[in-house]
Amino acid sequence: MSGTFVGMPAFPTAAREAVGNQTLRANLRHATHTIRDKRARAVAELDDWAQLREAGKRIKDETLRHLDRHLVRLEESVTAAGGTVHWAADADEANRIVTALVKDTGETEVVKVKSMATQEIGLNEALEAEGIRAYETDLAELIVQLGKDRPSHILVPAIHRNRGEIREIFAREMSEWGRPAPEGLTDTPAELAEAARLHLREKFLRAKVGVSGANFMVAETGTLVVVESEGNGRMCLTLPETLISVVGIEKTVPTWQDLEVFLQTLPRSSTAERMNPYTSMWTGTSEQDGPRTFHLVLLDNGRSDTLADEVGRQALRCIRCSACLNVCPVYERAGGHAYGSVYPGPIGAILSPQLRGTQSEIDASLPYASSLCGACYEVCPVAIDIPEVLVHLRERVVQGGEVTRHGTKATLRPAKGHAAERAAMRAAGWAFGRPGALRAGQRLASATRRLHPRTLPGPGRAWSGTRDLPQVPAEPFRDWWRRTNGGRAHDPKPPQKPQPTPETQKAQKTQQAQGPQKTQRGGGQ
Repeated sequence: MSGTFVGMPAFPTAAREAVGNQTLRANLRHATHTIRDKRARAVAELDDWAQLREAGKRIKDETLRHLDRHLVRLEESVTAAGGTVHWAADADEANRIVTALVKDTGETEVVKVKSMATQEIGLNEALEAEGIRAYETDLAELIVQLGKDRPSHILVPAIHRNRGEIREIFAREMSEWGRPAPEGLTDTPAELAEAARLHLREKFLRAKVGVSGANFMVAETGTLVVVESEGNGRMCLTLPETLISVVGIEKTVPTWQDLEVFLQTLPRSSTAERMNPYTSMWTGTSEQDGPRTFHLVLLDNGRSDTLADEVGRQALRCIRCSACLNVCPVYERAGGHAYGSVYPGPIGAILSPQLRGTQSEIDASLPYASSLCGACYEVCPVAIDIPEVLVHLRERVVQGGEVTRHGTKATLRPAKGHAAERAAMRAAGWAFGRPGALRAGQRLASATRRLHPRTLPGPGRAWSGTRDLPQVPAEPFRDWWRRTNGGRAHDPKPPQKPQPTPETQKAQKTQQAQGPQKTQRGGGQ
């Protein structure tokens, strides 16, 4: 995967700065709460939502288990339909392929559908370095591009901007990229949308090359699917003469029947709609309609390594709905830029460190960008257990950092910045393995409890700066157990069993003398 956003510090530093930005926090709070409330209502309409969620999980897991087979079938289907398939092992190879394809057309401009895969590999920058200008056509991506900004949300990349800021960006920057903003532009949504429509219309009609991603790829037929809400995707996918799609290999689904499940869960989880206003599907090329040339670039870029991790591979189920971001208390306060990746929020905290590794300070910090509250798991339409993967990645960071391979041998390079934590865990393991030492330590801690500080010294102050350390009990549990005879000294007397009355005793003796009675059953048996 390409590097982090240039100049980005580790998550704790970036988040601390973001939390102090009151405008950013207000924008995020308003947007995330609005989206999450709408999503909850849309999901509640389906009585079988839990079954759809489980179906999506199983389809994804089964596909990933046999991904090699499905990818071969996908390539055969796309090729048979008139398309050309390219395989890219990493970001550099993908960028070289796309750049060469655009150059072969002789064009110097491309229009783009919103695509996280192309953001992941830094395609716009690679094209620009070769004299090719890429125009983002999604409204939010347009705002980010014109503002020389970075996306901060999977679904709404400009979620950190309010209407006033967007109006200023349009008025200041649109003329540098094409048609200028209308005179007297206000910040009303209708006027902002109309300014964007007029600005983009000339690009749609002029462009000869389109670049897209895809939400899904159907191996059965070689069909690619893009779902969106604005119609810009439909324009980019149908008007250009050449279409180049860069798609992660995990976006494959085996059959049309599998696709049906996700076309129900994705819209409700992302935009809170029953179905997307625009669902575009294309299979290869056709002489009657659409592009005359189609290229599919299948992107690995760390996905195969992620697939090899039995715990972490569930991150590849992600269908990019962004529901986890909208319920995450950490994302709501820190925003997407603090994650230093095109994949922000809870899913980014587990996906980016697996695709990029944990060599950098920011990638090593991302598994800790969570309170482990579990809200992300509850809303995920494919049941990714994000808290489980976060803990798994924390273990990787603390215990070993990166695996270095030399032929058939693998060595674990020690992680940096966690020496104190590793030492504490080793000391705890030693004590728990020696009951006598543990008992002595507990008694010493209880005897000196009045001398204990209320906060941790040194680096530990980051944890205890906003909370007090728990007080050590006056008596260790083992001593209390021995003193109270296993706790029985404090147990109340058990209730006395009521004695039967003389009449009850007489009835019981009569029943015993008569023996068991036959039970009469009703008719029809």
